[in-house]
Parts: sequence; C-alpha cells; structure tokens
Amino acid sequence: MRQRLPAIFKVLGMVIFVFGLSMSLPLAVSLSIGDAAQLAYDKAVLVTIGVGGLMWLINRNRREELRARDGFLLVVLIWVVLPLFAVLPLMIYLPQLSFTDAYFEAMSGLTTTGATVLSGLDALPPSINLWRTQLHLLGGMGVIVLAVAILPLLGVGGRQMFKAETPGPMKDVKLTPRMRETAKGLWAVYGIITLACFITFWGLGMDWLDALIHAFSVMGLGGFSSHDASFAHFDSVALELAAMGFALLAGMNFATHFLALRGHSLRPYRADPEIRAYVLVVLGSAVGLAVYLWSNGVYADLPTALRHASFNTVSMATTLGLATQDFAAWPPIAGLWLLFLCSFSTCAGSTGGGIKMLRAMILYRQTQREMVKLLHPTAERPVRIGETLVPNKVVFAVLAFGFVYMASLAILTLALVAGGLDAVSAFSAVVACVNNTGPGLGAVGPSTTYAVLTDAQTWVCTFAMLLGRLELFTLLVVLTPGFWRK
Repeated sequence: MRQRLPAIFKVLGMVIFVFGLSMSLPLAVSLSIGDAAQLAYDKAVLVTIGVGGLMWLINRNRREELRARDGFLLVVLIWVVLPLFAVLPLMIYLPQLSFTDAYFEAMSGLTTTGATVLSGLDALPPSINLWRTQLHLLGGMGVIVLAVAILPLLGVGGRQMFKAETPGPMKDVKLTPRMRETAKGLWAVYGIITLACFITFWGLGMDWLDALIHAFSVMGLGGFSSHDASFAHFDSVALELAAMGFALLAGMNFATHFLALRGHSLRPYRADPEIRAYVLVVLGSAVGLAVYLWSNGVYADLPTALRHASFNTVSMATTLGLATQDFAAWPPIAGLWLLFLCSFSTCAGSTGGGIKMLRAMILYRQTQREMVKLLHPTAERPVRIGETLVPNKVVFAVLAFGFVYMASLAILTLALVAGGLDAVSAFSAVVACVNNTGPGLGAVGPSTTYAVLTDAQTWVCTFAMLLGRLELFTLLVVLTPGFWRK
C-alpha cells in the first residue's frame, strides 16, 4: 500500500486543485455584488490551488491504474481532506469560528447533511452562504464522480473510484460504455435539473442569489439556507410546492433520470419498483401526518395541516432538512416518524442519505421469506424486487449493512450521552447525521443549531456524517488492520 501512495496522492492533488477552482463561483459573486468576503476567497483559492497543484506536481510521473483497495482509500481521503480546504473561507471571514465548528460546517456541507453551527445567516455575506450550499452541490453527486468526469489528465482509470463512491445498483450498472462518459452523463442530468430548480425558484419570487443558493441546497438534498428561519422565511405555498417537487426528484436514482432523458420516455420511472415504493411511502406519510396533526388540534384546518405536514415530511424523508415549522414541537410521534422516514426513504443512486429504499425493500422481502420458511421449512421462496431475482449474496450483504447501521446508531448515541447530552437529543442527532439529514429533536431541533454541542460531541457528529455519506463500509474497511496488510 505504501508503494502506491504517490499514485493516490497524485489523484488527490488534482481533486484538491479542481476544488480550489470551484471557489471561483462564490469569489465572482463576492466581486460582483461587493460583499465583505472577497479577501477570504482570494486567500482560500490560492492556498487550495497551490497545495493541490504541488501534490500533483510531485507525483505526476506515477501512472498506475487504481486498484479496488486504492479506490476505497482515495474516497476516504478526499472526503476527509476536502473539508480542510472548505473551511478556509469560513475561518478567514469568521475568525471567531473554531476549527472544530468550521470543520463540522464544511463536513456537513460536503456530506449534504445540512446540520449547522452558524446563526445570523441573514447577516452573512451572500457569497459565504453560496459557498456553504455549493458544498451541497459538489457533495450531492460526489466529488469523486466529478473527478472521473472532467479529469482525463489524471493518467489513471476511474472505475474503482466510481464504484467505491456510488451506492446501490450504480455499482454494477454501466450506463454508457466508458465509466468517464457515465459520470459525465450523470453530472449533465444533475446540472439540467439544478438549472430548472434555479429558474423555477427565481420565477416564483426569490431573488437570483436566494434562488441559486436554495437550488444548490435542494438538489444536493443538503438543507443549508441563507436565512435563520430556513424555508419559512419565504412563506410561499408556490415555493414550497416547487421545493417539494425538486426534492422528490433529487431523492430518486439519477441513473433512472439519465435513462429517461436519454430515451425521452417515462418508462424507466414506471419500471423502477424502488421509485414506486419511495413515492408511496413519502406521499402517504405526508397525508397521514397531516390528518394526524389536524385531528390533534395542532392546526385549525386540514389544508394548513396538509401544507406544513407535506413540506416537512418530504424534506425530512428525502434528507433535505429544510424546515418551515418546528416539528420538534409537534406531538412526539410526529417527530419520531420523520426521523424514521429519513433513515430509509430515498432511492439508491440519489443525492439523499440513509440506508436507501432498495435495501429496505430487500430486508422486508427477506423477512417475508423467513416467515414463510417457518411455516413451510422446505419451501423455496427467492427474494425478488420487481421482476429481478436478488442473489443470496446480495441479501447477506444487506443484512450485514443493516446490522452495522444499527450498531453505529447505538454506539454513537452512547458516545453523545456519555458526553453529557440528553438521550433524545443524542439519538436524534446521530440519526440525523448518519442519515445526512440535518435537524433532529430536542437540543438539535429545527429551531436550534448544533452550536449547543461540546467540541467532543461535535467531533462525534462529524464522524457520523462521514460514516453515513460513505455508507458505512467504505469508511470502516479503511479503518480495519487487514486493509493495510499486504
């Protein structure tokens, strides 16, 4: 492994270099509107580009093809290292911000979690808020896919990087003959839908900066906003409906979007059983929760209950995390149901977090199979998703994933409780961070920030966000001693 580190650092250097170039957008905005953050970007761009370019220059002669093990390490390194550079504009402009809080904010942005330690967002320079949500845009589809798509000069193949980064069926399906073309196709779809979201928000009354900021946030399913009141700042039914629609699209498999756009047909959506289950669960929960809130007197009439229940249900289920109401103040079962939804609702290959609907469907089918075998021990009942037969090795892998997921929630919750946080806040913070959702309950509810946490608790949540974004095993396998043996 040590002999292959120069080749890995070469790719890492180029990714850092491109990441530095991406800071040009908020820098340009800062220059055009004359906000106070220009100097922060000047320094951040120079440092990031300089470090990335130097790393590439030192290792430029290494042209080895990446192996699977190298891909896992590179993915983890990128997601750990990029926040070190993403913090620069924040710490330069906000010198009172500690490194712990700044790294948490940057990790939350790149992992599309949306948990924040910042308040007074309305008073921040617009370019700072834009940078925060631009991290959602980059992290949503994955910086790794971006690197595979636009960095042909790397001199290395990208297949291992792509497989280590992307979840679910995208690991095994090549949508185009070359992996680089696949990544470009996915980013093209991502860009088209993001542009449509921006134009829609702008046309419905947001100014162009708010429209851009919230388009990045919604399509990355991140949840950062430019306002302390989150999406409630706009108090617009039309904007809420638009945000819900684009959040639902972002929660679907982008491979399905790609196939639908390439074929000019809705058939890929109709043929995808995961999308059917996703839409049914999310919209069914929204209606059910609206009726529950109305019947319990939380809202005076059903239309109002439906408005607020629908937006916050879609937002939490898709792991977007924008809020229009403090759902922590709703009856306890409502907040717990929203946390439950964020753990599994989004589709594999989407920008959302959680274990993904596809895994949840496999676990459900496996549970059905075990119950049938209890009654009929000799029965042969394969696990199917739609018309597809799921091999037993996939079922076993999903069962292992489910165990590690539950164990991670328990261990990280105990760590926060041991650090002095109450049980409700600790559990909801871990669920929200591992599922890359953002707001939780109690001390970390939608009306508060994560600034209430101690430094130790903040680092636990930072690790939880990274663990969830890399879907557990990608990070954990790198931490095992066996990974580093020859």
